[in-house]
Amino acid sequence: MSELITLSPIDGSEVVRRPYASAEQIAATLSRAKSSHAAWRNVPLVERAAMVSKAIDAFVANKDAIASGITRQMGRPIRYAAGEVGGFETRARHMIAIAEEALRDVVPTPIDGFNRFIRRDPVGVVLVIAPWNYPLLTAVNAIVPALLAGNTVILKHSAQTPLCAEQIHAAFMAAGLPDGVFQYLHVTHDDTQRLIKAAEVNFVCFTGSVAGGVMVEQAAAGRFIGVGLELGGNDPGYVRADANLDHAVETLIDGAFFNSGQSCCGIQRIYVHQSLYQAFVDKAVALTEQYVLGNPLDQATTLGPVVRTSAAQSIRQVVADAMAKGATQLIDSSRFRLDDGQSAYLVPRLFTNVNHGMQLMADECFGPVCGVMSVVGDQEAIQLMNDSPYGLTASIFTQDEATALSLGDRLETGTVFMNRCDYLDPALAWTGVKHTGRGATLSSIGFEHLTRPKSFHLKRLG
Repeated sequence: MSELITLSPIDGSEVVRRPYASAEQIAATLSRAKSSHAAWRNVPLVERAAMVSKAIDAFVANKDAIASGITRQMGRPIRYAAGEVGGFETRARHMIAIAEEALRDVVPTPIDGFNRFIRRDPVGVVLVIAPWNYPLLTAVNAIVPALLAGNTVILKHSAQTPLCAEQIHAAFMAAGLPDGVFQYLHVTHDDTQRLIKAAEVNFVCFTGSVAGGVMVEQAAAGRFIGVGLELGGNDPGYVRADANLDHAVETLIDGAFFNSGQSCCGIQRIYVHQSLYQAFVDKAVALTEQYVLGNPLDQATTLGPVVRTSAAQSIRQVVADAMAKGATQLIDSSRFRLDDGQSAYLVPRLFTNVNHGMQLMADECFGPVCGVMSVVGDQEAIQLMNDSPYGLTASIFTQDEATALSLGDRLETGTVFMNRCDYLDPALAWTGVKHTGRGATLSSIGFEHLTRPKSFHLKRLG
């Protein structure tokens, strides 16, 4: 295939058609990235930050067009799409604000006669492979700190959201970024693997599936370069007996169904203390049935299609597996007429009578499907929350912060939430355990993976 063709999940129409980069174009892009690194790394941080800030200004000035493009490419309701542009700006501004401190030399206890410190050197050329589900937020997590740290960046975006790569690039070009410092490529899967193997690439930031993460590690094997992998999730929430029930229902249902459930940190498993279980289920059903499934270009729509019909069929298989194994589906499907069993539009599903022998509770579904189980207390909840091959986030709903901290220490996860979920704080490291991947983005820790330590040990004579 010589062309990238993006079809909209709204109606199957063609949104984007672009030629894939040729071997010559890929080689030229790699060469420019490598050759421009020496000059870019020597640009003072304050000047790099000023250019990145100017690029963010240019990007958000185009908010409406970018938001409309997100909706047409991957189906998020237009009423929410502009929020991702805002999130892009918030994260970028935060990383600019903390860059000086995060990249400062590390100075140990002084010793007379010596000057000793650790400098954070940029790694070189950073390849960012971004997904379609949050096409701006996932990309900005790596692009901005990489550039601030003095690296050059090549962005390979999902074939479902190629316009996002072009729009980000246009903003950086408008800001006057030097040639070769930030580039993008539309390439095939095979050429993506060749990029990872290219001698010019020094680090890979990948967000996507577990299978994609395996591909990245295999392609990078033997090169001794770093790879950051933010992969799958099957995130749990626990509602303790002392929780604010209405808040828990509202927050967890939004966490399960926002973006049609297509979030690595979306809620897929909910464990509720037995004393609140039935009340939680009743309120959750009532809230779920208020969603409006429809054309995402309509401002009234709160639930759009999933990214493509093949993804919808995979989600339907998860639903069928749960029902075949005894799960009870609680949502009145007649309220969601667009789901004809064949399209990319799906009824939001809320299940009870679920167990961990079901795909729904054991693996990532990546759709508007959630299971609810009753638990007798903290011990059972923690055991079930940890019973997963993934570990991105876990949420505890309680009025008791000390208990939340104690339970959080026992959870196998990258982020512990209390009374919230499905959220990234740019001041905190975004990371995971088990099949969720390794490495970290955001916070000062996010800069560490995009730099390498260089120690200076200077002895003064006389």
